Amino acid sequence: MNTLQEHNILVQKVCQIYDQISKLETLKPSKNVNTLFTELVHTCIPPSSINISNLPLNIQELRSKLIRLCGEAEGHLEAHYSTLLATFQNPIHHLHVFPYYNNYIKLSRIEYNILNQYYPAQDGHPKRIAFVGSGPLPLTSIVLASYHLKETTFHNYDIDPLANSMASRLVSPDPDLSKRIIFFTIDILNVRDELKDYDVVFLAALVGMDMNEKIKVVQHLAKYMAPGSILMLRSAHGARAFLYPVIDIKDLVGFEVLSVFHPDDDVINSVVISRKYPMTVYIDHKHHDHQLGVESIVPSSCKYCEFQMFKNSLNQRSMIEELAVDE
Repeated sequence: MNTLQEHNILVQKVCQIYDQISKLETLKPSKNVNTLFTELVHTCIPPSSINISNLPLNIQELRSKLIRLCGEAEGHLEAHYSTLLATFQNPIHHLHVFPYYNNYIKLSRIEYNILNQYYPAQDGHPKRIAFVGSGPLPLTSIVLASYHLKETTFHNYDIDPLANSMASRLVSPDPDLSKRIIFFTIDILNVRDELKDYDVVFLAALVGMDMNEKIKVVQHLAKYMAPGSILMLRSAHGARAFLYPVIDIKDLVGFEVLSVFHPDDDVINSVVISRKYPMTVYIDHKHHDHQLGVESIVPSSCKYCEFQMFKNSLNQRSMIEELAVDE
């Protein structure tokens, strides 16, 4: 079967599932909802060379709607299990009841290993991390704080007060995590001076499901984050881009992209690590002049400014080796 035919079959299958999902009365967890989204994930997970940006406009529009439906369903799923976990005396001891908990374990280990590779060794571990878009089930913060960064303080930002209230109930019984995982109900675009206090900022995949929204958030972070601090983002690759927004590195204006990692297992999200430029950069080229500040770094697509934005030494093999050591 040729590649074009494979892509056509994939797109047709995704469209069929979207048609069924879009007709559901509710996206709250149920047998029918769970079956459809499981089928969608299984359709999109296998490695694929499909380039979402090359698809016809009508498929692009369908994909945008599907991502929003996935985000809404994910929110309902997390709220459902957060409520369930809150019934336990110590919810942290029962996180495994969440069906995708192992995926978060794997993804958090990947992100920690990547962060550990690029975070300045002389600084030790990050002291303060911000997680933007933590939701009602803040598993990334909990897993990182519990297993990898045991002395780090995590500030979780979410615009939804109910989500923060539910999340807070999960960590409040734990004497350690309740002191190190703190929740703030605020739009991240209204957080300014405080951003310079973080060594690392994580941006959840579903913060800014429309690329214009995501770019607006990235621009805000580029303006207020401390020079040299790390921005971790979640993206998607291949057919998985039907499930989550894709980060285009040229949109990370103000940041140096250090590495991009695309998992090929049941971990869906790709991981992008970048560093806030430490100073204003000036490039004077004979073809044209660029005067570059923190908010206007020339993207790598500029054919005259062929500076390399990637130092991607984190390949699949080295990551597998690191994970094997962790195991």
